[in-house]
Amino acid sequence: MTAEWIWRNGEFVKWDDATVHVSAHALHYGSSVFEGIRAYDTPKGPAVFRLREHTERLMQGARVMRIDHEYDPDSLDSAIIETVRRNGHESCYIRPIIFRGSGALGLEGRGRTETETFILTMEWGRYLGAEAIEQGVDVQISSFRRMAPDTHMALVKAGGNYVNSQFVSMEAHDNGFEEGIALDVNGYVSEGAGENIFVILDGVVYTPGAWSSILMGITRDSALRILQSQGVEIRFQPVAREMLYMADEIFFTGTAAEVTPVKSVDRISIGCGARGPVTEAVQNEFFAITSGEMPDKYNWLTFVNG
Repeated sequence: MTAEWIWRNGEFVKWDDATVHVSAHALHYGSSVFEGIRAYDTPKGPAVFRLREHTERLMQGARVMRIDHEYDPDSLDSAIIETVRRNGHESCYIRPIIFRGSGALGLEGRGRTETETFILTMEWGRYLGAEAIEQGVDVQISSFRRMAPDTHMALVKAGGNYVNSQFVSMEAHDNGFEEGIALDVNGYVSEGAGENIFVILDGVVYTPGAWSSILMGITRDSALRILQSQGVEIRFQPVAREMLYMADEIFFTGTAAEVTPVKSVDRISIGCGARGPVTEAVQNEFFAITSGEMPDKYNWLTFVNG
């Protein structure tokens, strides 16, 4: 469900009026950086999850992509909060995006195109399905590899990078799976089409690092901090494909996916074929904090109404 207002270059415009010219550089060449952020419904009103971490990552992405703009984290934090407030959301998905707009075609857009900054919000439920949080999802190993470290800026949430993710996701859906997992250039597990991955084997949690061309997800970091607080051993190392088949549990993390268990990989059942105890413990703390049922000991929530 869409919202009434969108923030565009410092002003609010109606949803239908937030248009971009067909000559926009980002439309032709993928020259954009964006974030996915959630605001959760709490007893104190809507609260944005890890707002500053998201806006800082957006700034980092724009710097890497050489997209000049006039905003800083403070101004974007304020604009995001006001957009959520103005649209009257109890909970929502938030998409700030900075991109090269119209001005000139050609790969070199610096100094030849105008920069645009938008913030849109919408009501969006569970990305991988309403039942996925408890029941898990069926996934496949994709035939498409994650981009090599020296081909794309994999740590940046850039629009052009998601062409790779689209192929992973479309292939999985065409083959009857909810999601796909990409291997890296060396054949080790990288991440899902839009999610980071955690593998639990014999009580130890394994997760790939930046060397596997993953996005260093903010929800991933949240899960890591929860696991550490629960005393679970974590190992950052290359993850072989067969470890997925051997695993007792697997779960995805991401702003859209939140914390979602994987019940099968390539039609091989994972563990008992349902959500496992480590995954459930992470979910319980994550959702208790984001719903306001548990004290926010990590200071992750920014309340829209102060």
